[in-house]
Amino acid sequence: MFFRRLYDERLAQASYLIGCQTTGEALVVDPNRRVEQYLGAAQREGLRVAHVTETHIHADFVSGARELAHRAGARLYLSGMGGPGWQYAYAADAGAELLQDGGCMRVGRIEVSVVHTPGHTPEHLAFVVADTAATREPMGALTGDFLFVGDVGRPDLLEKAAHEQGTMIAGARQLFASLQRFRALPDYLQIWPGHGAGSACGKALGAVPQSTLGYEKRTNWAFGITDEEEFVRAVLEGQPDPPRYFAMMKRINRDGPALLASSRPPGPLSPDRLEHAIHRGAVIVDTRDAREYARGAVPGTVNIPWNRSFTNWAGWLLPYDRDVYLIADAARAPEIPEMVRELSGIGLDRVSGFFDDEVLEASRKHAAKLETIGIVDADAVTRPGTVLIDVRGPGEFAHGHIPGARNIPLGDLPARLEEIPRNRPVVVHCQSGARAAIAASLLKANGFRGARLFPGGFGEWRDSGRPVE
Repeated sequence: MFFRRLYDERLAQASYLIGCQTTGEALVVDPNRRVEQYLGAAQREGLRVAHVTETHIHADFVSGARELAHRAGARLYLSGMGGPGWQYAYAADAGAELLQDGGCMRVGRIEVSVVHTPGHTPEHLAFVVADTAATREPMGALTGDFLFVGDVGRPDLLEKAAHEQGTMIAGARQLFASLQRFRALPDYLQIWPGHGAGSACGKALGAVPQSTLGYEKRTNWAFGITDEEEFVRAVLEGQPDPPRYFAMMKRINRDGPALLASSRPPGPLSPDRLEHAIHRGAVIVDTRDAREYARGAVPGTVNIPWNRSFTNWAGWLLPYDRDVYLIADAARAPEIPEMVRELSGIGLDRVSGFFDDEVLEASRKHAAKLETIGIVDADAVTRPGTVLIDVRGPGEFAHGHIPGARNIPLGDLPARLEEIPRNRPVVVHCQSGARAAIAASLLKANGFRGARLFPGGFGEWRDSGRPVE
């Protein structure tokens, strides 16, 4: 048996390649849209991807299961559980085999048993793996978003992200029952989860890539609660707001992601195309560092720096129904294909081109600078008449904030611009500047020309000894 975990750092998402070296068959579980990595990994081991499946309808990235099965000529397996509300709409068109609780997939001499584990989602499956060349006893379980290292999948996403009202308490009860069912499995069973630390699919995921069921029984808070009502309260308490794009991911993955086999990466565009793109309502994303953007940027552009948080904030802030163009300086221009792949991974497929240093140079005479406020001038933050916007999360705001600040989390800002007066000075801040810099660019792109940035944020304000609420 061959086993490999493939991990996407930006999405904190794990896929798995399992192969039988006797027959050369391989199974891929929970692939994302970067299907070349699975095809390449299998080929290097002398395997062919013959089977593709996923644990559930994902909310945080576009599934690559349909794409990979198409590219590899593989058999596609999808959950047939969960009731009529959460069936895969494209399963028949894709020729998928629907998996039922108690079923089994065979990959050469490897048996993959299907266990229905609802709670995170109604159709969720876990896969228990046995290498029958050695023993029929199970080796490990691919638990998707049901069981993580140190945590469990959140049961509130259908209600909060997909707006399926009244589902989160029922989901929490289902999750409790799924955990009790899993208790009966052997303690030595390895646990291979679908996400690691940094994912929004739980609230306290561990950074360790795998665990054992016995260890989780001893240390995972969810196994430590044996009363159902107490578990329901605990699992729903303190869950962060899901990113706005999760609702879109649910629809895309349920109805069927578009195939990308024939798509081409966008090419560079001349500066004269920029004004036309803005006039047509396109979104122009400047991917430079926030400090570079602040020194001078093309008016009307939004700054989402190309770093580890790029995908997250792009999903929160960029529309799915408009064309997107990217701006990158010379150092980042070679990474444009990677940026496009990241955006495609969350369903933002309308990247129509990019602009390089040439457009920055051409617009230098009209470049707009982002005015900042240092801590020595911090009195301007609370000056009468100034609108102070705190773009941190509600929990951060509740634990302390600058007096007079209004809390509009960065991810909610595009939908709440009308709450901000346009005839008064506006200052925006967060904890330490990163989110606020994006927010300030968004405000300026939407006509708040006098918006200023307080980059030191609440952290610098508090550390300076100034009053907090």
